Amino acid sequence: MERVEPADVEHDALTKVWSVTEFCTRHRIDGKEEKRLLQLFGVFATASELLHNARREPRFR
Repeated sequence: MERVEPADVEHDALTKVWSVTEFCTRHRIDGKEEKRLLQLFGVFATASELLHNARREPRFR
């Protein structure tokens, strides 16, 4: 085991603020789900919020 100090952990990736529309485009999220996320968060949200709240339809072969 190794002890990790909180100051040594980078939080930049999950606390980065995204445009909800840009996030949906990059992650191939449909318009209906994009509308739901916009109602939930507004125009901007953190990556963590978007990743934990976005629903995607499964892509079958």
